[in-house]
Amino acid sequence: MGKLTEQVRADMTEAMKARSADRLSTLRMLQSALKNEQINLKHELSDEEAMSIIRKSVKQRLDSIEQYTKANRPELAAKEAAEIETLKAYLPPELDDAALEAGLREIVTSTGAQSKKDMGKVMKEATAKYKGLADGKKIQEIVSRLLP
Repeated sequence: MGKLTEQVRADMTEAMKARSADRLSTLRMLQSALKNEQINLKHELSDEEAMSIIRKSVKQRLDSIEQYTKANRPELAAKEAAEIETLKAYLPPELDDAALEAGLREIVTSTGAQSKKDMGKVMKEATAKYKGLADGKKIQEIVSRLLP
């Protein structure tokens, strides 16, 4: 079992003891998602696989926030935002915009990308290099800004 899966389980027990209902609810949903993936894959999850599931959960909650905001339900959007904060504790910190842009400039130069037509080459290399360190939408936004 990966360290991350064990950490989620330990934090869930801690949340139960502290009677932190919101945190416990989020951790139970995460634990369930991890267990379902473990059953589907038929082996213990590595930390990388667990992080992938956590990223997916964060992305789902971001989509929910967007929908709740459109539906004028700020209380539900706030609940989802709190869940995101709980989940992000298990992910490595994301790169700041300046560092990400500097790295993407290097990739644009190394691939020889000249225009938006070459965006696919840059995105392929950038998503491989920054997987888990930056959001794909943010990478795409910066790359499209860098390419004429």
